[in-house]
Amino acid sequence: MTTYALTLKIHYSFSPPAGGGRQHLRILPATLPLQQEVRNSRLAIAPSPLDRRDFTDFFGTKVIEIALAPGLTDFALTLTAEVDRRFPAPGLDVSPAPADLAAEIAAHGGLDAASPHHFLPPSPRIPQNAAIADFARHATAGAPTVRAAVAALGQALHADMAFDSAATDVDTGPDRAFAQRRGVCQDFAQIMIAGLRALGIPAAYVSGYLRTAPPPGQSRLVGADAMHAWVQAWTGLDGGWLDYDPTNACLAGDGHIRIGFGRDYGDVAPVAGMLRLGGGQTGGHSVDLVEIARST
Repeated sequence: MTTYALTLKIHYSFSPPAGGGRQHLRILPATLPLQQEVRNSRLAIAPSPLDRRDFTDFFGTKVIEIALAPGLTDFALTLTAEVDRRFPAPGLDVSPAPADLAAEIAAHGGLDAASPHHFLPPSPRIPQNAAIADFARHATAGAPTVRAAVAALGQALHADMAFDSAATDVDTGPDRAFAQRRGVCQDFAQIMIAGLRALGIPAAYVSGYLRTAPPPGQSRLVGADAMHAWVQAWTGLDGGWLDYDPTNACLAGDGHIRIGFGRDYGDVAPVAGMLRLGGGQTGGHSVDLVEIARST
């Protein structure tokens, strides 16, 4: 188990001042039995919202709804928390052959938040795309199991695409990001989800935080960790859900702190809502994940 001190800072500035609005914040780390425990969580918002409501959405993500007053020139929030993270080893591959997965999906009768049935059709931000589907079929040809196909597609995307923070923005669709073979973790995740769904493998978009490592010989920079996105793929009745990070071509591990999951980015956007704007806005965020204890 690894324990982290998490600090998230988000700020926006508006010119001219913004009118009132209402926002949904999905930034709180999740509590996951035997995997992730959150303690000492605190959120500071400035200026203080006119109203606040906390609830949990259909997929189990904690949501903070706030109402903001008009005349807003600056908005900032700071989240601090301690998070215990224990990511279970994946174990033996007990997933079926890709051709047998459809029968196992049909045999899954539930429609709860984790049901694979929610994550197989196209979603608002991840439509069908013939080019991504062809790439996925080629990358996974010969994969003996669903889990092997998930890893093969993630590794192929990592090899074929370049991480480029200037190439896309939050509204860029997976079709455009794939066509230019450049993007950020949101793009890698949504492209991989499109490919998996084209193969008949249910796939969800996971939002969270990532503990990063500095280059060899360099000191770690405060605030250099990141909000991150990866993929959950359903690998059958016995295999269940598998977390895979295509940006880094690896299974998710202790350094991946989950916020929530959904069909695509739109279900788990960190900040979403309505704000009346009469001009421009600037903003940014920083994440710090400091390991404070380790036990076995």
